[in-house]
Amino acid sequence: MGDDTAAVAGAPTDAALARLVDQVMTARAQKAALDIRGGGSKAFYGGVPAGEPLDVRPLRGISSYEPSELVCTVRAGTPLAELEAALAEKGQCLPFEPPRFGDGGTVGGMVAAGLAGPARAAVGGVRDYVLGATLVNGQGEVLSFGGQVMKNVAGYDVSRLLAGSMGVLGVICEVSLKVLPQPVASVTLRFDMDEAQALRRLNEWGGQPLPLSASAWWEGTLVLRLAGAAAAVQSAQARLGGEVIEAPLAATFWAGLRDHRDEFFAGAAMAVQGGAALWRLSVPQTAPPLKLSGEQLVEWGGAQRWCCTSAPPATLREAAAAVGGHATLFRGLDKGAGAFAPLSPPLARIHRELKLRFDPDRLFNPGRLYAAL
Repeated sequence: MGDDTAAVAGAPTDAALARLVDQVMTARAQKAALDIRGGGSKAFYGGVPAGEPLDVRPLRGISSYEPSELVCTVRAGTPLAELEAALAEKGQCLPFEPPRFGDGGTVGGMVAAGLAGPARAAVGGVRDYVLGATLVNGQGEVLSFGGQVMKNVAGYDVSRLLAGSMGVLGVICEVSLKVLPQPVASVTLRFDMDEAQALRRLNEWGGQPLPLSASAWWEGTLVLRLAGAAAAVQSAQARLGGEVIEAPLAATFWAGLRDHRDEFFAGAAMAVQGGAALWRLSVPQTAPPLKLSGEQLVEWGGAQRWCCTSAPPATLREAAAAVGGHATLFRGLDKGAGAFAPLSPPLARIHRELKLRFDPDRLFNPGRLYAAL
């Protein structure tokens, strides 16, 4: 695994971690699966949870925070809202805008799910901000990876590998994160245009030195967020035109999009209960409009396409693959086709070998990422 890996010698240093390790060792002896849980806000995502609950919420608190260094180390069971409030007090934030599907979401769940919000295309995703991590593996060992500074390492950068791993490699106990200052200025613009025109304009603007922070297209309307230095935002606003959306309404819109509470996602949630499914398609920004049935919403400059439809899984995955992307079943009652896009044989082998290295007895979150894991 390279010199990025180091086991922490000795027994756990606090009661909460000691209890967690004990539960892992008991499950290993009994060959019983464990369902790693925080607030349960993302239980819908990925495969169906299975196993005895392993609650990480007792691992709570901000271990260290150095605003001048833009680094925060926080325990995995800490509510995401608590971390964001502490950062906001110093005028800082998690720039990738992790979705908050409920009040109980935790930092560990944020990393394990690897989901990012509207700003993803502009600033990067979760793994781009993970500097280090501590986790408990399938042998009950407490392992540390990375650190509090960016550095090159040999082998796998395991702390970043945990982002999006859905908990199948181990129990995330603590993470060190890079944070950034909140934007000085922001403005949201509205344009009336069809999807094809919106995609052309987004690609055109994306190649220019504009402070583009987020975008969303739905039902003939393109909404664009500019954020950064005041002068840059004002200049871009004058150049692009469009209708300015008042700041309070804009904040509500972007928060609703981030947390999936807006009209599109609310309608999708109801449709899912009726047998439809919500798909997330990751495609090149230059991909043309996808001819799929159902409602569609476009984010990330065209790179993320949401589709609420009753079409078969193969239809979604073939459409995404045809333009060089992949499709994930984000919400749906029937997960028989798997939530995540099938892996190529070489990638599947790497996943199996990583699982074997970290969790040889397959204790953690069986089936949440792939059935074989």
